[in-house]
Amino acid sequence: MPFVDAKITVPVSTSERDAIKTGLGEAVSVFGKGESYLMVGIDDEYSLWLGGRKLEKGAFVSVSLIGDTPDEGCSAFTARICDLLRTELGIPGDCVYVTYHPMMRTRWGWNGDTF
Repeated sequence: MPFVDAKITVPVSTSERDAIKTGLGEAVSVFGKGESYLMVGIDDEYSLWLGGRKLEKGAFVSVSLIGDTPDEGCSAFTARICDLLRTELGIPGDCVYVTYHPMMRTRWGWNGDTF
């Protein structure tokens, strides 16, 4: 179950949230997963600073996944995230940072147990 946690500096409407959630659901296919396996969190109007200046339009996106991920998948998913945030919210790619956090199955819990 991938979890995408997006901290975004601008307000995000309900329709934009839905579009981002759907776009991420399609993009997660680069890891061989579908939207039914994806959890998304969106925290908007979040304060971010880069190089000492407050970002008017920016995002920090954290991606947690079970197991190791190939570099190509991370690169492709980053491109999809940046494209989606640019299209939906006007956030330029050079103001979007994405981190990846691969987890061992025994370190990810769900439904009273671990994977």
